[in-house]
Amino acid sequence: MLKVARSSYYAWREGEAARRARQAADDALAHEITVVHVASRHTYGVPRIHAELRRLGRQVNRKRVARVMREHDIHGITRHKRHSLTRPDVKAKPAPDLIGRDFHAERPGTKLVGDITYLPTAEGWLYLACWLDLATREVVGYAMADHHRAELVVDALDMAYGRGGLEPGCVIHSDRGRFRERIGNFGLRQSCGRTGSCFDNAAAESFWALLKEEIGTRTWPDRATARAEVFSFIETFYNRRRLRKHKTFGYLTPAETRQRHQHALAA
Repeated sequence: MLKVARSSYYAWREGEAARRARQAADDALAHEITVVHVASRHTYGVPRIHAELRRLGRQVNRKRVARVMREHDIHGITRHKRHSLTRPDVKAKPAPDLIGRDFHAERPGTKLVGDITYLPTAEGWLYLACWLDLATREVVGYAMADHHRAELVVDALDMAYGRGGLEPGCVIHSDRGRFRERIGNFGLRQSCGRTGSCFDNAAAESFWALLKEEIGTRTWPDRATARAEVFSFIETFYNRRRLRKHKTFGYLTPAETRQRHQHALAA
């Protein structure tokens, strides 16, 4: 009646145990993927999920990870564009662009990029300034306040100078701002892109997009709550746990990337 060959039916029946075993293995993999996805704050897509499983000693094909994630509706996040907040100092002579859209550094402490963004709270905006090391993409300095005056960026730079291991002559790149004196006091070099041009400071813009998508876009009840969540994201997740693909070292966290550079230098 079904026009199925007798041999095909028996082959299907004999394969029932294998199908159940594959399904059980997929269910176990889906559980592991879910654990990694939750630990990533529901942000990892297939590449980072696969990389994290490999780091944990799980040998699994990337296409299989993609299929299981698709079947269980597990997916990463997609970033969106944002607008710059930087206010140019129209009276000051602009610094040259020493980056030239080359957001790569051979070693930590030689190139930093920075910018300001804002987060909505019921008390008003919370402004956040960050400095990223281009060699590791680690956030080496940051500051938060209820304003976005120049001292906010300077406070973040003070932290970067204190903890970032900056080399003399390190390039400090941002949209145009008013903190040249502090940069000179530290023995660093100021670099400026064009205000409002996202391409001239693309690395910093990319980090803001990442932060806002992964921390979740919403209105916090107050600035203190937003501060605590930003601190947790930067210090406990982004710098130390979030995987990023390095062209030489593979998938590592920013902190691990810095350690690899330090070990290579020591060797």
